Amino acid sequence: MELESVRLAFGERPVFEDLSCRFARARITVLMGGSGSGKSTVLRMIGGLQRPDAGVIRVAGEDIASASEADVQRVRRRLGMLFQDGALLDSMSVLQNVGLPLLEHTDLGDAEIRDAVHERLEAVGLKDVDDLLPGELSGGMLRRVALARAIIMDPEIVLCDEPFSGLDPPNVERIEALFGELCHQRGLTLIITSHHMASSLRMSDQIVLLRHGRAVTGTPGELATSGDDEIVDFLGADGAVLARQVAAERA
Repeated sequence: MELESVRLAFGERPVFEDLSCRFARARITVLMGGSGSGKSTVLRMIGGLQRPDAGVIRVAGEDIASASEADVQRVRRRLGMLFQDGALLDSMSVLQNVGLPLLEHTDLGDAEIRDAVHERLEAVGLKDVDDLLPGELSGGMLRRVALARAIIMDPEIVLCDEPFSGLDPPNVERIEALFGELCHQRGLTLIITSHHMASSLRMSDQIVLLRHGRAVTGTPGELATSGDDEIVDFLGADGAVLARQVAAERA
């Protein structure tokens, strides 16, 4: 999956001038950058929710930047999306929320949907939560239920927008571990936007750092030793140390 020579502006405000980057299959890529750098916009473009002004967005082998809406919808079926707020429906139970995509897009019966939901909930470390409403869940449980829904259709790619926002450290580590398991055990390609520096460095196979309408891509260790003062400043002293530690552990 890749973006090639993408340009996008909102009115008079340019967002991307010449954005090119690749996302490795069955790996975790973290999109980072300052506020307003376009991290969520990249996810929207990959998901076919935002068309660029120019360039190529190749997802599952197809350029969705120039594809018809019907073709974009077909490609979108191969994606799962985890939104920052979870986007669960308050009036529906956990079972209903997670199973909703199957109810809407497949011919599976109730028993088959229930079995599929239970399998995905177990994959994110939850059970016996079928009848709970979103308002009865903790923040960490909400995020895990939303993640279960994101993988219910067996997507190839999962887009995650700020999944650690508002979570305490134990839940950050729990979600981080789940991402690793889903990637390495299920072969999912995960693209994650995050401001959470430590978690991003620990879990990412590669980082795409957005700046000045373009992208710099590398492993945590490569970015920490890039010699680019702006990149080092973005990581911060603690981030640079952690990135080097991560690189040493993986060597």
